[in-house]
Amino acid sequence: MKRYETVWEIFNQCPNNQMRDVFIDEVETDDIEAFLRNKLRGKEVSWEKTIQADGTILYDIVASGIRQRYSFTEI
Repeated sequence: MKRYETVWEIFNQCPNNQMRDVFIDEVETDDIEAFLRNKLRGKEVSWEKTIQADGTILYDIVASGIRQRYSFTEI
């Protein structure tokens, strides 16, 4: 299995509040999308995947109307 450092950001929905919740963790998985589906199960989910030049994989997610971002950097 591959190991990733993950950063999970949940963006605040209040228009005048730019703060967001940020969680940092390490994850072992061979299937990032299966990991995300399991993490977000039970919610209506859409996402866009982007791979950055340094290999970091970004998922911009909307889950039940809440905007989030997950980044996966292999370690």
